[in-house]
Amino acid sequence: MITRRQFTGVASCAICAAAGLVPVEAAAQGATAGTQTPGLKRKFLSHMEGPMPGYVTIIAEVEIEPGVTVARHTHPGIESGYVVAGGTDLYIQGKGSLSLKPGDGFQVPPETPHAGNKNGPHKTVVVSTYVVQKGKPLASPA
Repeated sequence: MITRRQFTGVASCAICAAAGLVPVEAAAQGATAGTQTPGLKRKFLSHMEGPMPGYVTIIAEVEIEPGVTVARHTHPGIESGYVVAGGTDLYIQGKGSLSLKPGDGFQVPPETPHAGNKNGPHKTVVVSTYVVQKGKPLASPA
């Protein structure tokens, strides 16, 4: 089991902070890698092996400052998220654009390009759960 302290400083993605290219295995070991998008603050809340061999489940909270655009990217597994505060437009390839506000949930299929923009005049806070292949970057540019 990894502690929050060991996890601090690892770049990841929620609505999907696309700039960080962090192998999930490195994230699980508390390593720091990749770059961080200005205006994004990430906090890992939970990490565990599974639900099956070769996968990890990560829960992360992301704060996105007003006006910040999250670049188009993919994940090596499913992202399920929930908007806690603020709002943003989330474009998911094949599904179009979703205008998300507090209380709205979203899901992004594995390897599906998506991006966030039109982050409103207030900070946006999203909590996402990732079920992704272990050892692959959590987010990759698309």
